Parts: sequence; structure tokens; C-alpha cells
Amino acid sequence: MISRVFLFVGTNMAVMFVLSIAIRIFGLEQHLGQGMTSMLVYAFVFGMVGSFISLAMSKSMAKRSTGAVVIENASTQEEIWLMETVRKQAESAGIGMPEVAIFETPQVNAFATGMNKNNALVAVSSGLLNAMSKEEAEAVMAHEISHVANGDMITLTLIQGILNTFVIFFSRIIGNIVDKVVFRNDRGYGIGYFITSMAAQFLLGILASIIVSYFSRVREYRADEGGANLSSKQNMIDALRRLQAQHEPAQLPDQLAAFGIAGGAASGFKRLFRSHPDLAERIDALERFESTASK
Repeated sequence: MISRVFLFVGTNMAVMFVLSIAIRIFGLEQHLGQGMTSMLVYAFVFGMVGSFISLAMSKSMAKRSTGAVVIENASTQEEIWLMETVRKQAESAGIGMPEVAIFETPQVNAFATGMNKNNALVAVSSGLLNAMSKEEAEAVMAHEISHVANGDMITLTLIQGILNTFVIFFSRIIGNIVDKVVFRNDRGYGIGYFITSMAAQFLLGILASIIVSYFSRVREYRADEGGANLSSKQNMIDALRRLQAQHEPAQLPDQLAAFGIAGGAASGFKRLFRSHPDLAERIDALERFESTASK
């Protein structure tokens, strides 16, 4: 579905950049991280804060970026069916009823995000509702509900927070080394430190996003299995095959590609940044999966 992960990672990097700039503007950098222990504590606190701020912003950012409109009062047969399907799946998964939204696009896509299991958002595209059968659409929503029930956003937030910690910590270490060895500055923090640490933070942040994308791909297989259990194995396979026909090549814009049910085709270095495995691989894994719904 829409690449929740890329939006989260992108927001996280922006938040971390703003926090870093604010710390420098207000001169806090001079009082933090003088020793290794205090620097690590500082990195951990701000790394986790940045990650959880990104998570807190995820619903509003997703709505804004897709134009998703939350269904307040279902007025059409389609909206009534959608709300009832999500309600039943949420009850089966043991989570609170999420907000349900539709966003206008001819592309076949959907996403789920939110701060916790009982305060989530599930959104589907108008293109998905038009192109898929009810059974396929049901499987897609079950996949997204499974993401919520599995706590995938919280898991990725914790992973991102830990990675933020190391990114901040090592970027400061690199900045200190360059400032003292290359610029020969032995009085506090010089311009070499600030420029180098910011550049290092950016580059290490890219490496961190590769790691987050890897864990996201792993979680996609679990969400597919959850979708098969909440709907049916065949419905989930049929939905992925429909997506395979629609998304090869992928039509999502780059800034959303990682948040979708389908990540689109990629090769070489770009594969490292994919939040979703290839659809063919997901279908193959599902065909070998023993779904409780089919027993």
C-alpha cells in the first residue's frame, strides 16, 4: 500500500534536521555532549524524540499528502460497506475502530498509519475501490489492519529512534575529529565541526533509512499473512496479483512509493530503499503460507 515508511522516514529526517539546527541556534550544542557518556545520552534523547514526533505527525502528514477524506457519516453503499468491513476486521484483530478515509486517485493503493493500535487511520484510493472486486478490496484492508494490529509503526519508530541515536552520536564524533585534526581547532566547537557533523548526519541518515526499509520489507510479509487470516489466503493472493498488474511499473510518486501496498519495481541500489518486497516474492510466500482462515 502507499509507502507509509518513506513518509515516516522522510518526516523523521526533516525533524532531526530542524532539531539539530535549533540546538545550534540556541547554543545548546556547547553544553551537551562534552563527554562520551553525556553525548550518547543527548543522542539517545533527541534521537527518540525525533522519531516519536515523526510518528505523532504520521496521520496528519498522510492525510495531507494524499488528500484523504475521513468518512464521518457513511452516506453511500460503498462507504457503508467499507466502514462495516473495517469494523469487522478491527474487531477480529482486537484493535479499536480506526478512522476510515478515501483519497481520490485512479491508482490502486491504500495505507494505514497512526500513533497506536486504537487510534489509527486506514485509507483506500478511489482507484482501488473501482478496480478491485469486494473480495480483493477486503483483503487489502485486512493487510492494512494487520499492520496496525502488529504494531508495525511503533516497531519502526523504535528502530528509527535507535538508529537516530547512532546517527547523532557518530556524526558528532566525526565532526569533532575533523574539527580538531583537519581544522586544528582546540577551542570548543569550530565551523569545521558544525559543517562536518551536519554532512555526516545526512549521510548516516541515508544509511539508517536503508535499515528501516529492510525491516519494513520483513513486516510486509507478516501483514500479508495477517490479511490472509482476516480475509482469506486466496483473496490476499488475488489482491496482490491485481496489484502486480496495476503497479508494474509503479505509478506512485517517489515521495509516496514506500508507503503503499505495492512498492513498484526497482533494481540495483534502489532496491535497498524499497519498503516492500517484490509482489512476485510476496505471492510466492503466501502460496506457501498456511492461513488459519482457510482451515
